[in-house]
Amino acid sequence: MQRHLISAADLTRDDAVLILDTAEEMARVADRPIKKLPTLRGRTVVNLFFEDSTRTRISFEAAEKRLSADVINFTAKGSSVSKGESLKDTAQTLEAMGVDAVVIRHGASGAPYRLATSGWIDAHVINAGDGTHQHPTQALLDAFTMRRRLVGPDAGLGQDLSGRRITIVGDVLHSRVARSNVDLLHTLGAEVTLVAPPTLLPVGVETWPCEVSYDLDSTLPKSDAVMMLRVQRERMNAAFFPTEREYSRRYGLDGDRMARMPEHAVVMHPGPMVRGMEITAEVADSDRCTVVEQVSNGVSIRMAVLYLLLGGNEPAVTHPSPTTPATRRSASASELRTTEEK
Repeated sequence: MQRHLISAADLTRDDAVLILDTAEEMARVADRPIKKLPTLRGRTVVNLFFEDSTRTRISFEAAEKRLSADVINFTAKGSSVSKGESLKDTAQTLEAMGVDAVVIRHGASGAPYRLATSGWIDAHVINAGDGTHQHPTQALLDAFTMRRRLVGPDAGLGQDLSGRRITIVGDVLHSRVARSNVDLLHTLGAEVTLVAPPTLLPVGVETWPCEVSYDLDSTLPKSDAVMMLRVQRERMNAAFFPTEREYSRRYGLDGDRMARMPEHAVVMHPGPMVRGMEITAEVADSDRCTVVEQVSNGVSIRMAVLYLLLGGNEPAVTHPSPTTPATRRSASASELRTTEEK
């Protein structure tokens, strides 16, 4: 892996599989009576959130604490940012405190990249969502959930998602989750299809490594996973579809549509869900829906990312060799078990 995690597009296939395999090791920690590892003891991680968040912030905080890191939570509201302090000044303040990693969520696309490349701070930077651009750990936890459901926790070790067909439905235009998933799923060998009204597809989508369709019903029977996206009204400054009822009729997932999916196929959603619009309660509460699993898997993925970026064993932060990926993964798992036993 590189020094920072800014975009899902920066990950190679071996990087991504290494993170997924390490997350399997981390998931086993959740089954222990004491859900804690000493791996990041003495390291300081700042959660720098300029946008409201519940799932992502709590997930990162849980991951950091399970790895024994010292955690500082920063929110723009009630801080000097509300008085006009710039990102540069905030970063330099954190640098003076000697932090080791910064997890940043920002409303401006490119803010994490700017923080990582500006020279303002010497810490590792992890993008927790920037504008409508990227959300790499969300894409990783989604891929982790798919691999566990479609391949299996143990059978999936060392495997990617080659040949799997993933359908992403809804507000692609405003979705950093969609962009990140298209990048990562393509890297992992999956075939991705975007389904949305033309008004909710971004300019240039034809250059993305995926297919585009306007007909949800035709894609469902050949999908291994269907990811429903929330309509992000807070980012909309115009009318992108006639009415909520019309949107739900054409692009919402209900019980009848779910029945057209293959028996093994799963339904996903990054949350928060708007029940009754993009997804019905019947689908959201079904056994085929992975929303709750995605939340718990998010902690494992973020533990894996923090471990690989900040872990004390130097080989864990280098690029795995393309010729010996299995050896590198085995070493990582062995190192983790050794850490647990200390």
